[in-house]
Amino acid sequence: MELFYIYSMLELNIKNEISRLRTVILGTAKSNGPVPKVEDCYDPKSIESVLLGIYPKEEDMIFEMDALETVFKKYDVQVFRPHVIKNCNQIFSRDIAFVIDDKIIRANILPDRGREIEAIRYVWNQVDRKNRIILPKECHVEGGDVMPWGDYIFIGTYSGEDYADYITARTNMDAVIAIQELFPEKTVKAFELKKSNTNAKENALHLDCCFQPLGKGKAIIHKSGFLIEREYNWLVDFFGNKNVFEITKDEMYNMNSNVFSISEDVIISERTFTRLNTWLRQQGFTVEEVPYAEIGKQGGLLRCTTMPLIRD
Repeated sequence: MELFYIYSMLELNIKNEISRLRTVILGTAKSNGPVPKVEDCYDPKSIESVLLGIYPKEEDMIFEMDALETVFKKYDVQVFRPHVIKNCNQIFSRDIAFVIDDKIIRANILPDRGREIEAIRYVWNQVDRKNRIILPKECHVEGGDVMPWGDYIFIGTYSGEDYADYITARTNMDAVIAIQELFPEKTVKAFELKKSNTNAKENALHLDCCFQPLGKGKAIIHKSGFLIEREYNWLVDFFGNKNVFEITKDEMYNMNSNVFSISEDVIISERTFTRLNTWLRQQGFTVEEVPYAEIGKQGGLLRCTTMPLIRD
């Protein structure tokens, strides 16, 4: 017997990184496939994990993502999961699309990852057609580089002439311009990120790998992730020096900025981020600690695996 699923339309609403989360897409590690070959990896952290023989096991990543889903359920968050594609890495849902205001924008991601978009088609189809945006092919963008923040949209980018040489360069200026045209009432602020195909400690794959705004006017940042110092200084001035938690190169490498806010007061963080989690609690946040270090071996963490759809 064929089954038919009826869904109500989703009223998307994402204006920032911190308002109370109501609905989210969480990636999946099921049927993640074999350990990739080095030449098939998309980032230097994954390459390093393969070469060192520490690439994460599927069962460990499933355990970690289930722990995150448990926290979402604790806070009564509706969670969508992608349809499972056999032998396909579908962990990083933030890469494939993102929401700004009431619009969902499909990311123009690496061609080999196009199947991941089809796995969330059932969610895409619940959005009013006029609010489904597909950018022109020349606009390269991934959700990890895009942060709505009230009247601003922060976007990580790389505009060097050698853009095509970097598999780690995921968002170009064509996309920055297109997003500004989509949201003319907002100020789009672009930040040039440092890129490396081979050294994970010298590579900011996405903006959320070196910066994350939080509730209470706070932010996490890593100076060396930014290619242009004055752009880093702009962010520090914007939030205020006393409100910014500076992470070290090793902490950036371990993805300390890639936490995820359920609300202005509640942050999900990796359980081994001792220095960060202590500081967050000192600032009055509730910190929900989860194990996520195995997923971190692929160059992404909590924000990378989640795609918020609705915040209050």
